[in-house]
Amino acid sequence: MTVLIAIEEAFSLPELDERRRAAFARRVTSPVVQAELARRQEIYRRDFAARLADFADHRLPEMDAAGVDVQVLSLTTPGIQGEPDAATAVADARTANDFLAAVIAEHGARFQGFAALPLQDPHAAVTELQRAVDDLGFVGALVNDHGPDVARLRRPEYDPLWRTLADLNVPLYLHPGAPEIDPADITPDDEGSWAADAAIHALRLGARTAALAARLVHARIFDRHPGARIILGHMGEGLPFQLARLDARYRQAGETRLQRPPSAYFGDNVLITTSGIHSPETLAAAVLAVGADAVLFAIDYPFESSTEAAHFLRTAPLSVHDREKIAHRNAERLLLRGAR
Repeated sequence: MTVLIAIEEAFSLPELDERRRAAFARRVTSPVVQAELARRQEIYRRDFAARLADFADHRLPEMDAAGVDVQVLSLTTPGIQGEPDAATAVADARTANDFLAAVIAEHGARFQGFAALPLQDPHAAVTELQRAVDDLGFVGALVNDHGPDVARLRRPEYDPLWRTLADLNVPLYLHPGAPEIDPADITPDDEGSWAADAAIHALRLGARTAALAARLVHARIFDRHPGARIILGHMGEGLPFQLARLDARYRQAGETRLQRPPSAYFGDNVLITTSGIHSPETLAAAVLAVGADAVLFAIDYPFESSTEAAHFLRTAPLSVHDREKIAHRNAERLLLRGAR
């Protein structure tokens, strides 16, 4: 049976999670939005909270049932990016990473970790990344697209972070942020609107994350730091299927600032995962667009089914060689090299 390494798998630290959610709720003044927020928080607590905070009672049995060998764990949304105070963000990132390191140590080879980074303080983010990789043995970092600090990743003050990612030879996973509430979307007479809401939010947030990735390419991040890599979930947030358009707009604008066409950075500096997209057709197109070497397996646990994700990959119309790459060999090559 094919080895499976899943690399977009969320966990929560309940005390941080509740503090973030309570702080957000205090900033909401509209009664309509307050009611919608309460509804969503109830769904979150009912369906996800216990599994996010668990490692032995739910997570490992579900991994075993689906045949998932390793999860690479990362702090769930909004994560550190939901904290407005920089000093608190630095302390919380350290707390979350120390907690995750203890979980990994307790469960042996079943878990690896992506570091939480306090992007609110670029210098502190570099320090924490180095500590997480060198001292805690993490295999990269993940940030949730929430707030202005993530959008500023293309600015010069974050060049030391990109340089450190390249020097350490670890990737930065760009994950969509926490769902926002737009009062225009709230339709109380819509029964069963949660499914529609979830789909709409996924599309919006994925598009924002895709736009950030494209901006990083155009900001010459990967020309200045050719060893730096980012990972996009959900089949690349749709970007692999827009590469021709990116190149066309680049040519039409008469741009010459990049060393390569925008599409050439995909498959090299920009990698993607299968998280949440159990579509053979989409996977085939993604492999054609960026190459099998740049696609990694992910579930998006606990928000997606481990069993469905594993079955999807094992039955997808791929060559044996490409299936092995996506299932585990790419992760072993890109993330799990050497003893960290």
